[in-house]
Formats: sequence, C-alpha cells, structure tokens
Amino acid sequence: MLYRAFLRLVDKLPLPSLRVQRWIAAAVILSQAGIAVTGAIVRVTASGLGCPTWPQCFPGSFTPIGVSEVPVLHQTVEFSNRLLSFAVTLCAALIVLAVTRARRRREVIVYAWLMPGGTVLQAIIGGMTVRTGLLWWTVSVHLLVSMLMVWVSVVMFAKVSEPDDGIEAIQAPAPLRWLAALSGVALAAVLIAGTLVTGAGPHAGDKSIERQVERLQIEIVTLVHLHSQLLVGYLALLIGMAFGLFAVGITPAVRKRLFVLLGLVCAQSLVGVVQYFTDVPAALVAIHVGGAAACTAATAALWASLRTRERVSATLPDSAIRST
Repeated sequence: MLYRAFLRLVDKLPLPSLRVQRWIAAAVILSQAGIAVTGAIVRVTASGLGCPTWPQCFPGSFTPIGVSEVPVLHQTVEFSNRLLSFAVTLCAALIVLAVTRARRRREVIVYAWLMPGGTVLQAIIGGMTVRTGLLWWTVSVHLLVSMLMVWVSVVMFAKVSEPDDGIEAIQAPAPLRWLAALSGVALAAVLIAGTLVTGAGPHAGDKSIERQVERLQIEIVTLVHLHSQLLVGYLALLIGMAFGLFAVGITPAVRKRLFVLLGLVCAQSLVGVVQYFTDVPAALVAIHVGGAAACTAATAALWASLRTRERVSATLPDSAIRST
C-alpha cells in the first residue's frame, strides 16, 4: 500500500528521458567518489574533529561556532565535507525517483534503491568515526564502504544505460568473466591493505595534544610492502585478463574500458611510489584516494561490460552469446 502511494506521487513528476537518467546516474558516481576525496582532505588537514559531535557540529548547533579550542580552518573543512553529504543524498534520491517514474525494470530499481541505503549506512559509520575519536579502523571502514558505493553506482549506471526490452549478451567467455570478478576481489584486498597503511601512517585526522588519536600499532613499512605486493597481484590479473580478452576478441567498448583501467592502475602505482619516497605529503594522499575511486569505478565498468543487455534488433558481435 505504501509503495502504491509512493508510485502515485512519483507519477506526478515529469517523465525523465534515458539521457536524464544517465546524467543523474553519473552524478551519483561523482558524488560517491567526491565525498571519499573530501574525506581524505579532512584527514590530511587534521580536521577530523573540526565538528567534534554528530549529527550536530557542536553541542546545540548543526553549524560551526566560534570556539578557541577548534581552529576555524578545521571547522570549515569538516563542515564542508558534511555539507557534501547532502549532495550525495540528493543524487541518491533523484536516481530512485527517475527510474521509478520511468518504470524501469526491477534490476535497475533495486540498484537505484541501494544508493540511499548506502548513504544512510555511510552516515551511521561517519557518526561512529566521530564519536570514537577517529579510531583508525572506523576510518578504514568508512573509506572501504565509500569504495563499495562507487562500485555499485558504476554498475547501476551500466544497468540504467541498457534497454529494458533487450536480451542478455555475453561479451566474453565465462572464465574471463570470472577473472574479471577475481580482479575485483584483488582490488578489494589492495584497498583494505591501503587503509591499514593509512591507519599506521602520519595522517591521523586530528593533531590535538589533549586527545591523541589511536593508531594501528604495526610497522608501516611492512604494511606498505603488503599493499604494494597486492597491487602487483591485482595488476598481474588485469594483464592476464587483457591477453585473454584479445585472444577471444572483444568489442570496442570493452577494449576502451580495459585500456582506461590499465592506465589508471599504472598511474595510481606511480603516485604510491612517489608518496613512499616523499614521506606521504598531504596533497598526494587526497590524489591517491581519488585514484583509488577511479580504479574502483574502472574495474566495475569493465566487469559490467562483459555481460550486457542489447536490443533484439541490434547487431551483436560474433563473440556474444545470447542466453535463453
């Protein structure tokens, strides 16, 4: 009954074209990746407790107030990050309204609803992070969930772009699709190791003398080597998959996504090397987080492109296999 009432309200909205739906889905991706980058800026500027309470910024106020204990810069940076969460929420709500009004297939609507659901989850984790005084593992979980949301939003974009009346088209053999999925698992391991490096690194998110932020008590060099070795494994999987895809023949769309992903991973590796030999400068941390989001998005895009939906009248590539 509630959902029917929701549908009646949504039907009063203008009918969005496929282009509008794609633009909104793209905005969801950018907002999810963007808030991960601004979160990194909060951390490297030691503004993590610029708003020491949650959901309020200070007790009795949702906005920053003039207090000598917290520098204005830290308040501004942290509050700006919180404001961006409204953009994330707006984009998540718009994609739900758009695909519901357009009466898209069930799969698209489910992916769309994951956006506001994930936003609520991130808000809860963000509150835990502040209330625990930036405990390192809460910061790690916060970033990892952001990367998961980037992955899901990219897959959602791919689903939104496909025709509802199309049929499934397999763009690569099953072993290569499994290899693409395995590369996603390898990327997850790289990201987890990266958050451990952050947890033991110099950017705790707050530099208050009275309130020391607890750090991961593991030698950072050990964690850096773990992170880099996992990255080598991830890149090796991608290279192996690339040879396999070219051996069986791939569409221009898959080839483009593959080359973009390989380029991003190599660039991200270079940033990591520079970070290591320059004592992790703050600016490169934010760039590295942005690169992580870009690699996550590109890996998801490649994985999604190996199983698509095509219109019945469309000409499919010879390598495509239609499901029955």
